[in-house]
Amino acid sequence: MRTKICGITSYEDAMVAINAGAYALGFVFYEKSPRYLTPKQAKEIISKLPPFVEKVALFVNEDAQTIDRISQEVGATLAQLHFEASDELYSTLKTPHIKVVRAKSKADILKYSNEYRLVDAYCEAYGGAGKRINIEWFDGVDCSKIILAGGLSADNVADLKGYGFYGVDVSSGVEISHGKKDAKKIQEFINNAHS
Repeated sequence: MRTKICGITSYEDAMVAINAGAYALGFVFYEKSPRYLTPKQAKEIISKLPPFVEKVALFVNEDAQTIDRISQEVGATLAQLHFEASDELYSTLKTPHIKVVRAKSKADILKYSNEYRLVDAYCEAYGGAGKRINIEWFDGVDCSKIILAGGLSADNVADLKGYGFYGVDVSSGVEISHGKKDAKKIQEFINNAHS
């Protein structure tokens, strides 16, 4: 399973994740999040990162122009859309993007089943709440295009092996406090996901 460490707020945490083997890093451009970064802060981190790592910009309730502008400005390679956007917005976006399904029921996880998507547990807040999705919903489902998020940690990520998820996404499960990562937890999470 590929791994994404989300809610990166410092260059040091970014490099810890990369050196541990993360495939992707997430940067949050949602002002209500405790992991929010300004575009200037994100650009300072991203500009120093090595190649071959996906730099993912996370957005909530923004228009296509804002998403494209910030993604380009900071050097993001992918936009992650944590909201129900219109078809028009998806078609207008110039930035490569991934949709997020905030699943309330088993039926929700089948949305966009012909494309890669991130599936997270539904909660009122957007992302990073550490709420775990009902894993039984994925029994018998083709998970090869799903990146699973929500309530993951080094202790439970290995339990997902049999499902064949494309990847996993973690934020609060590898933190000391909001926005500050724990190097040991990141290493353990990635080892357990990749082994």
